[in-house]
Amino acid sequence: MPVADWSLKHVPNMSDHLFPITYSTLATQALVDRVLCRYAVGEITSCVFWMRGLSDIYLVEAGDRRYVLRVSHAHWRSKAEIEFELELLAFLHKNYIPVAHPLTTNDGQLAIEIPALEGKRYAALFTYAAGQVAIGDLNKAQAQKLGETLANLHGAAQNFYCRIDRPHLTIEYLLDDSLHDLSPFLHGSARSYMNDAIAQIKEQICHLPQTFPIWSVCWGDPHSGNVHFTDTNEITLFDFDQCGYGWRSFDIAKFLQVTLQAGISPSVRKAFLQGYQSSQPLEDIELSCMQPLIQVAQIWSWAISVKSAIVHNHSKLDASYFHQRLEHFKMLRSPDWKPF
Repeated sequence: MPVADWSLKHVPNMSDHLFPITYSTLATQALVDRVLCRYAVGEITSCVFWMRGLSDIYLVEAGDRRYVLRVSHAHWRSKAEIEFELELLAFLHKNYIPVAHPLTTNDGQLAIEIPALEGKRYAALFTYAAGQVAIGDLNKAQAQKLGETLANLHGAAQNFYCRIDRPHLTIEYLLDDSLHDLSPFLHGSARSYMNDAIAQIKEQICHLPQTFPIWSVCWGDPHSGNVHFTDTNEITLFDFDQCGYGWRSFDIAKFLQVTLQAGISPSVRKAFLQGYQSSQPLEDIELSCMQPLIQVAQIWSWAISVKSAIVHNHSKLDASYFHQRLEHFKMLRSPDWKPF
């Protein structure tokens, strides 16, 4: 059978001869020549594709210095959402919160727009977080340090102002939008169960006020995989892709949700909360809402995982995946279960 001739004579203009794509991997040399050259970091000696997550991560070396280049996915974040995150990180760095912060280009920009085949993507170059992810996960001293640092972040962020809006981590965003993303994969009793669970969670957290200090700018994804510690226990936070205005107690709940899913010791979770409260004591209403907020974090992270898998790994979304996630969520809702 002859191969179809997909040439320009069959299409009305130049752009139509390119087959539509959802995602592309950008060539490292092109990033060096077209993106990294716009930063005053010296000669680039290495640029390697490091990992694919919600964004693409490249590890960059310039002499004896290391950097991280992050390139957004066209379907995931808008320009405004990215600009908010980068401005937040620049603000936190200026206020002595230990974060991997974005560098500015030679003309003062925090991000560079890349006209990829699938649409506009945005590149940002970050300082490299010194140290490494905690070996074997956090110990109690590290967990306490992380809790204290998160509290300091929330305190500093109360003075953050950005002209750019970004979706707030509200009940509607965290629960309703997540349920919308999960619903096509939930059927029968599973869908009814999730509808009832979300209605109950809303009742449990509806009285949480959206006022400072309870309402602040949240990191959105605090856990051991997004933190580096040095040998002297110096800490650096990174990956603020899920940041936004929200309840500070939700940030704590997100940490607890991740550690619960990973099977981390309750003593580590206690140390994290103690570290936080040593800097910013929580109010009673925040503590009383912690368990339903952990459930919110589970639903939100579940929906994010599904949206990513639809693009990059649909085979992951089988019956076993949803069964395991649903059973874990049911455990979090058990009246006999406690986070500590």
